[in-house]
Amino acid sequence: MASTNQSPQYQKAQGMYLRAKTNEEKLKWLEEMMKECPKHKSSEKMLANLKTRYIKLKANMERISKTKKFSRRGIKKEEMQAIIVGFSNSGKSSLLSLLTNTNPEIASYRFTTKEPVIGMLNHNGVQIQMIENPAIESEYYDKGITHGTDTVLILINHLEDLLEIEKKLQTSAKKIIVFNIKDKAIEKRRLEATLKSKKLNFVIINTEEQEGIEELKQKIFSSFDKIRIFTKEPGKPKSDRPIILNPDSNVKDVAEKIFHGFSKQIKETFVTGPSSKFPNQKVGLTHELKDLDVVEFKTR
Repeated sequence: MASTNQSPQYQKAQGMYLRAKTNEEKLKWLEEMMKECPKHKSSEKMLANLKTRYIKLKANMERISKTKKFSRRGIKKEEMQAIIVGFSNSGKSSLLSLLTNTNPEIASYRFTTKEPVIGMLNHNGVQIQMIENPAIESEYYDKGITHGTDTVLILINHLEDLLEIEKKLQTSAKKIIVFNIKDKAIEKRRLEATLKSKKLNFVIINTEEQEGIEELKQKIFSSFDKIRIFTKEPGKPKSDRPIILNPDSNVKDVAEKIFHGFSKQIKETFVTGPSSKFPNQKVGLTHELKDLDVVEFKTR
């Protein structure tokens, strides 16, 4: 498209359009080119060309969006799932890498993540499925997985980001505001006071310095409102991985989660931990358990 007799603003927009990496960016610069294109008879053909290109691109983007909704490979939801949402370049991929066993692509250019990336967070033996959703303002963002998740981590670099993201969120999941400090001029103490004054459930982190990650892991687990119960066989150490249950669960619930019908094979049960009055307390199947209890079964 010739740029003869065009303004510097038009030529800049044209250059940005040619270098754009995503359809959304192309659409933005096409709008700018139409705005800056002279409105006289000799440029009518050029303007018509721009409008045609704009309409075709927008239609193609809508088609891609609809196709993705029906063709995206399904993500099997694990027992506990949390999703990271935020704007492009807010640090989502870096955070996923710090929390899990994955190494997503991390780059300075916008919209690096073009499909959800899955990792597993191992927190004290508990496996939590973590998903990085593509940038919330991009064409790649998946509303469906955010809508159906248990916990949403809203990753922000500026307080004003929170309002913009919450406008786009469509979920009843529990929310954790994760403020990733990228601007060294931000004073952490003042920021913390501001977030507290807004009565937000938040954690302040720094992905570059790897600060606040352990606190965030604990807050993620706490958001699920679950308890961890360890089992052990007589004369052996407790299990490495706990059984995850709802609060107010009892000994029978543990046995049945091991396998259906197991509670009928139990002769005696001993509990050590927060719910017991003393170590190895003998209890019945209806004994209510607490987080981090250790349960030992003796079978018939």
